[in-house]
Amino acid sequence: MTIKYHRTMTYKIAVPTFALLLAACSSSQSGSATGAAGTPGSISISGSTALLPLVKQAAVDYQNAHANVKISVAGGGSRVGITQVAQRAVDVGDSDIPARGEPSLVDHQVAVVTFGIVVNPQTGVKNLSIAQIRDIFGGKITNWSQAGGRSAPVTVINRPRSSGTRAVLVQNILGGHEPSEGGLTQDSSGTVAAMVAQTPGAISYVGMAYVKPGSQTAISIDGVAPADANVLNGRYKYWSYEHMFTNGQPSAQVAGFIQYVTNDTALLRRLKFIPAAQIKPI
Repeated sequence: MTIKYHRTMTYKIAVPTFALLLAACSSSQSGSATGAAGTPGSISISGSTALLPLVKQAAVDYQNAHANVKISVAGGGSRVGITQVAQRAVDVGDSDIPARGEPSLVDHQVAVVTFGIVVNPQTGVKNLSIAQIRDIFGGKITNWSQAGGRSAPVTVINRPRSSGTRAVLVQNILGGHEPSEGGLTQDSSGTVAAMVAQTPGAISYVGMAYVKPGSQTAISIDGVAPADANVLNGRYKYWSYEHMFTNGQPSAQVAGFIQYVTNDTALLRRLKFIPAAQIKPI
């Protein structure tokens, strides 16, 4: 089995040709349906980069146990995932946000993601109030000394409007107001995390799976840290359900993988996700 990574953040796991031929010949006997976007033995997925670390690793693990399945996973953002699965371009659309206005899509809530407001450690900031966060992303606070940090310019790194991480920030933290577009914009959680680590004065927002202590500081909001316990007790507000959408009911093959992602609680916790069953679905 080989794994190939591409610049589009898509990876494919190839299996031996014989296994693929065997899967194609036996698919009618197995009773597994094939989604309109896929082919026998394949699952295509795109969307949320916040969910990407979980889906990528789950795909590797799943194929170690199912050698006749090939899974392709790409990022692009939550709205991209919703759009592509609605158009049947992929089998599964990953998203941090609900798919409003898409009645054909079936919602599979697989996990809860905790998001963090992250800053470069050199800012000297470990806690911000909601008001300060709104002023930073609104362009009113331009130096960290205005927020209790060191005297250094604030560099805001935003996400594009296709980002579910941004949509949840706007809804849960910014009071429905879009952030100022005067800063930088990056469309990948991994790129954002790297830029925050490398840029003195940087601030952005990512899923906690991307936060590495010492490289970025995930600040407390009004004194409440981005910890699982604080999400579960309702004190920390910057989180969302992670959705894997299918266009109609999924094939047995796709449903099996979604169930695998949902049930692997050890992997969920290792990658800083919360099992969906711990919070009542909406």
